[in-house]
Amino acid sequence: MDVEIVLYEGFDELDAIGPFEVFENADSRGGAFDVSLVALDPAETVTASHGLRVGVDGTLGRPDLLVVPGGGWNDRSDAGARAEVTDGRLPEAIADRHDGERTIASVCTGGMILAHAGVLEGRTAVTHRGALDDLRAFDVDVREERVVDDGDVVTAGGVTSGIDLALALVERFDGPAVADAVADGMEYERRG
Repeated sequence: MDVEIVLYEGFDELDAIGPFEVFENADSRGGAFDVSLVALDPAETVTASHGLRVGVDGTLGRPDLLVVPGGGWNDRSDAGARAEVTDGRLPEAIADRHDGERTIASVCTGGMILAHAGVLEGRTAVTHRGALDDLRAFDVDVREERVVDDGDVVTAGGVTSGIDLALALVERFDGPAVADAVADGMEYERRG
């Protein structure tokens, strides 16, 4: 399975790196994940919300699974999810890839990017608790859960819930044994 985690200036580190580690660990435990960190535009690195510079493997393609991290929404940072929504190109690119043939997932306030892309319209979803009221402004059945699975769109709440989201997707695509082996190897107690 081709997985792309899309990075942008100001994304939250754990929103992207947590799922990345889960998918990489799943791949080494019998799963079938080929994970890439990508950006919308060509870049060598992207700087995350806490200053971590992360190398980028390429530009956004048309993966089987697209993961959108959050960051910078609640504090209205100059860089982050809110800036990406204002720019409009990332939500547009996500909307273009929402075709029912791939799964689109978000972590934390990445859900707000999905909402602005129109991907969450008429669906159940969650985002970081600090942005739940913002999400309620859309035609979304907002849930206060760690992970909300609505078929080809899966959303997760606050930062650490991205690990639960990735484990749920590993279980969906490769079965509970692989997901449990990953959680055990990471010494992570699943919560969602």
